[in-house]
Amino acid sequence: MTTFSVLLLAGDGIGPEVMAQARRVLDHLPDFTFDIREDLVGGCAFDAHGQPLHDDTMAAARDSDAILLGAVGGPQWDGLDFDKRPEAGLLRLRKELDLFANLRPVKLFSALADRSTLKREVIEGLDILIVRELTAGVYFGEPRGIEDLPDGGRRGINTHSYTTAEIRRIAQVALTLARTRRSAVCSADKMNVMEAGRLWREEVTATHKNFPDVRLSHMLADNCAMQLVRDPCQFDTIVTDNLFGDMLSDQAAMLTGSLGMLPSACLSIDGGRRRAMYEPVHGSAPDIAGQNKANPLAMILSVAMMLRYSCERDDLADAVESAVEQTLAAGLRTPDLDGDATTEQMGDAVIKALG
Repeated sequence: MTTFSVLLLAGDGIGPEVMAQARRVLDHLPDFTFDIREDLVGGCAFDAHGQPLHDDTMAAARDSDAILLGAVGGPQWDGLDFDKRPEAGLLRLRKELDLFANLRPVKLFSALADRSTLKREVIEGLDILIVRELTAGVYFGEPRGIEDLPDGGRRGINTHSYTTAEIRRIAQVALTLARTRRSAVCSADKMNVMEAGRLWREEVTATHKNFPDVRLSHMLADNCAMQLVRDPCQFDTIVTDNLFGDMLSDQAAMLTGSLGMLPSACLSIDGGRRRAMYEPVHGSAPDIAGQNKANPLAMILSVAMMLRYSCERDDLADAVESAVEQTLAAGLRTPDLDGDATTEQMGDAVIKALG
């Protein structure tokens, strides 16, 4: 019997509700023992400790095999300084654990095809993996800030930069994962107007030399955004930087009909040890928090990603994904999918389908 340590950080808003269903799935899985610890992150951590991620929580994260995170944020914390806002706790986890590889699968469940804003014939069979660099680029570059100008105006500064090492390691992740899929990677950049973009393309191309069995193509990021709407099924694996990955992954997410359906993973290799955090891509949805209306399937599918990438149990991951598919095929829907099922009822159905 394998024991695997998991830190649950439910966070704010609907986070605790969807996390409760994820824990039920963990407790139901056979042949695997989870050593589970729970703690605070985000606004609730600020309320309790005066900071969005306590140092003790950070230490627990370092000691865990994986982290499951719900969601952070809410309007009651919007007035805080950037370093105190709920999102700062999430950024600290990513940065200090060096979780540089963000995996965003965009897979259409056939039962939800008619919910997409695109025609069924355009999205049928949609299955994309977006690999986003997560710890460099414009969100972390220095210098940054807002400064006063002599004319009385102000200037906002953010620095977009990448190094060879930062580009090559994310390209290697994308190319490696593509081998488990359809062996095709499209790299999205803006090399036509950005020096960092030109370096990105050169270094991705250089990394590809070690992957002759994988097809590599390049595309300008704005064209990639258009192609995701025009013909999304042309893509298998997309690799891109932090800024473009943020935008393209959210755009691609809506092709499936609801943000409530999509999981994500943040991965790193540290001294031979894989660190990982798994979370749904949706936000904290404070407008429905505490109402038992939230869709827990993205959180449950995040568990499936943990089983696949951290636990190396493809069989259990497949079982969880199949249970979600069966639940949708049976017609159960939460309000975000135009249904009236509760969060708990969706969890019940997945557990039943798991057997």
